[in-house]
Amino acid sequence: MKIKSADFVMSNSDVAKCPNEPLPEYAFIGRSNVGKSSLINMLTERKSLAKTSGRPGKTQLINHFKINENWFLVDLPGYGYAKVSRRDKNIFQKYITNYFLQREQLVCSFVLIDIRHEPQKIDLDFMQWLGENGIPFAIIFTKADKLKPLAIEKHVENYINELLSGAWEEAPQHFVTSSSKKIGRDELLEYIDGINLQFFEATKK
Repeated sequence: MKIKSADFVMSNSDVAKCPNEPLPEYAFIGRSNVGKSSLINMLTERKSLAKTSGRPGKTQLINHFKINENWFLVDLPGYGYAKVSRRDKNIFQKYITNYFLQREQLVCSFVLIDIRHEPQKIDLDFMQWLGENGIPFAIIFTKADKLKPLAIEKHVENYINELLSGAWEEAPQHFVTSSSKKIGRDELLEYIDGINLQFFEATKK
């Protein structure tokens, strides 16, 4: 897939006010400081489409970006950042939950995981919740440039084994990426393109 256009559409905290267009949506979410904004900018080849910051937790709204005029990339607030107040965490949780449960246009969620770390309970619990609610998702391992190839392979294998040792009968689709090296970009966009084709074929029937 070639990204010909990538435009910011809106930010809000009310699912009912999200774009009312029958286009497929892909939500990007993960713990704060996982490299979400950098990944979005790398995918779209726009340096500042998503705002990056040295301060984790900067994304605090549901942000919609229209890509190629035929699908939406949705940048959601990160979770698990200790310096966000309890009140703000509760607000984030409510509208993030509402988004996932109510947004009919959502076709896939991407859960971002920093490949350098061991499996974290907050990530595993969130993926478990997505599975229990029938919300399709894939895993994106970020910051692959921080590890050597053999270490990347080992970390991914350990993570998948952790999932399979729990409630999962089969591992979710996963991708290994690096925003600085543009690793995984083509594979991820090809995956989105395939889902888009299925989506638009289904709407013709």
